[in-house]
Amino acid sequence: MVRAREHPYIWATWLSRLLAGESSCEWAGWFRAHYQDWTKPPSDFDSARWMMEHTALVNEARTSREKLGYEVFTEDQNFFRLQGATATLAGKPDLIAVKGNDLVIVDAKTGKPSPHHSVQVLTYMYAAPRALEQFRGMEFRGHVIYPDGNVQIPVSGLDRKFIDRLGALIRRLADENPARRVPSASECRWCDIAVADCPERVEAEAREEGTTDDF
Repeated sequence: MVRAREHPYIWATWLSRLLAGESSCEWAGWFRAHYQDWTKPPSDFDSARWMMEHTALVNEARTSREKLGYEVFTEDQNFFRLQGATATLAGKPDLIAVKGNDLVIVDAKTGKPSPHHSVQVLTYMYAAPRALEQFRGMEFRGHVIYPDGNVQIPVSGLDRKFIDRLGALIRRLADENPARRVPSASECRWCDIAVADCPERVEAEAREEGTTDDF
C-alpha cells in the first residue's frame, strides 16, 4: 500500500531520462520522490537474466581495472545519500576505481547505448565527492561500459550548466506541488507506477488518423 515519505527521496536513476530529454513526465519522478510502496504493473522483464548479464559485465570491468593497478570499490560499497535542503539524492555506482589521482566512476549497461546512461554517470560524478567522505572534494571522470563498446566522460563534462539543471530538476520533483504529468503510450510503457496510483496511465497506444486533400 502506497505510503507518503517523511522527506523527498530521489534515486539518481529516476533523473537521467528526464535530464537527457528521453522522458517528459516529471510527475512520475515527483510521485516516487514523495511516496513509497506504490503498486507496480505486471512486467515480463527477465530480471534474472539481466542480473546475470549485468554481474558478468561488472566483474569483467572490475578485473580489468584491478589488473591495471586500480583499487576498485563495487556496488554496495559505493552507496551514497546526499542531503540537500529540499530532498535526499541517493545512488549506487557499479564501480569506483582509484589509482593515485585518477578516479573513475564506471557504470555497466547491458542494453543499447543511450544518452541517459552518460547523464546517470554524470550525476554520480557530481554526488560521490560530496556524499562519500573518502572522496570528499575530489574530481571523477566517468566511463559507461557496454558488452560491445564504451563511452568515456571527461571531468570537464560535469560543468556548471549540468549541475544547475540537475539541481533545478531535483527541486521540481521535491516541491510539494505535483510536477507536470505527461501520459502517453511511450512514456507509460516502462513506468513502474500502476493505474491504481496513476489513473491517467496509458496502457495502449491510441492511433489517431485523419484525411486531407493537400497531398
